[in-house]
Amino acid sequence: MARDNWSSRSTFILASIGSAVGLGNAWRFPGLAAKHGGGAFLLVYLAALFLLGIPLLAMEIAMGRRINQGVPGTLRTINKKAENIGWIAVSNGLFISVYYAVVFAWVILMFFLSFKFAGFTGAEDGIEQASGLWLETIKTTGTTSGYGTISFPVLGCLILAWGSCYYCIRNGSQSVGKVVKYTVSLPVICLIILAIRGITMPGAGEGIAKLFIPDWTALSDSTLWVDAIGQVFYSLSVAMAIMFAYGSYLKKDANVAVDTVIIALADMLISVLAAIVMFSTMAGTGMLDNMTASGISTAFIVYPQAIVNLTNSPVLNAIFAFVFYFCLITLAIDSLFSIVEGTTTAISDKFKINKKKTTIIMCVIEFVIGIFFCTGAGLAWLDIVDNFINSYTLVLTGILEAVAVGWFFKTGKVLEEINRNADGFKMPVGWFYISIKVITPVVLSLLFIWNIVSLFKNGGIYGAADGYSLSANIIGGWLIIALSVFSGAIVKLIVLHMKKKGYREDDRTWDDHQGSEETT
Repeated sequence: MARDNWSSRSTFILASIGSAVGLGNAWRFPGLAAKHGGGAFLLVYLAALFLLGIPLLAMEIAMGRRINQGVPGTLRTINKKAENIGWIAVSNGLFISVYYAVVFAWVILMFFLSFKFAGFTGAEDGIEQASGLWLETIKTTGTTSGYGTISFPVLGCLILAWGSCYYCIRNGSQSVGKVVKYTVSLPVICLIILAIRGITMPGAGEGIAKLFIPDWTALSDSTLWVDAIGQVFYSLSVAMAIMFAYGSYLKKDANVAVDTVIIALADMLISVLAAIVMFSTMAGTGMLDNMTASGISTAFIVYPQAIVNLTNSPVLNAIFAFVFYFCLITLAIDSLFSIVEGTTTAISDKFKINKKKTTIIMCVIEFVIGIFFCTGAGLAWLDIVDNFINSYTLVLTGILEAVAVGWFFKTGKVLEEINRNADGFKMPVGWFYISIKVITPVVLSLLFIWNIVSLFKNGGIYGAADGYSLSANIIGGWLIIALSVFSGAIVKLIVLHMKKKGYREDDRTWDDHQGSEETT
């Protein structure tokens, strides 16, 4: 069966940048920078990007390119048992896409409601109205037990979110390639517009200084290192099946070594641009101290307060609100469809199901599950699920991937695949070996342990201060982790049943694949 290929090198790079650059760049990165001394956070983030992020990203892309498979099929070629790691990555993508689509729906909702900022401007209680707009519309109860009613505006936006996601990936890499030229360039244009407004505001210099001038005392805070490393790991879209899938669509002449660096640096630069927007705008409106590491709070509660104070013109403020939330829409859409693309690629490859049919089925199933997050309790449950996946299963997947390649396979074969076609820059042997064999597994293991210790320091209940119960943590957290960890066993049971009907697994090894061809 013919396999999709990216139409060009630039299309692959744009698609990968679009996957890496998401809502976390726009709100989590600036919030963490504000929390951890600005420039001090940037320096640690940059070090982590080169020591951990780039080698792991290159490894995933190159391995996918070599085998022409999603992550389970790719890891199976180095060791059959390693396939289980791939299914944990796929599970990460499945769970993340369910709730990420709801966050995307919230962004769409605020885009449609942006006209209301005109009425908030100049009103006596305008700031309070702006900060409460999102909370009132989603009908949140703030708890995991008070389900209330479904917010039909959010439900409608969720339908729109999944409809647009399917439209973008309906024909695999071909339709993705046609979309990413817009979904990558438009947010950059929007951020530049917002940055120009931000840096021209009186007092904006204070925000820029706070962003770029390091507070060296912050380096002694261990949470800075944890958050910076975590941001690199989460932002590059590794450990969630995406980059293996995107790599599998590459032609054999792709230069993975150079393209990986371009993708990672573009992700970093857009994060910094978003931070400039946030720091300058918040400083210019006198709200610099209101910045929070919570991305959702920043985007839907804090920043709307700043929008009301951007200018004295109701119309201009409404326009800036439209630009801001349109920017978030363009950031969210390609991150969502890339996650779905990674999971559907793995499933269709493994079970030899038509890719388009798989995509339709998965979009419908995930939409139906996502309706739960449209209830009054949805925000609290989303917070729990997001925390457990980001703190545990994603990190665990990264550890297992690095150990499988670095310690149970010939790492040099993967490096050779990365540097194939590299005629200038090549990934150095020492850089890649030390990163995959030592830095990545050790650092991510420490991050994993840190997250567990932090959880049990708070009584073993995430969000106890917010009223989240132990039962909610078990259902929305530990059960999700268990389903991810044992997803490989579930797949194995399905395969055993299918074998009775004549199904045969692909048992080719790494050396049986001589590199990507335009069709396989």
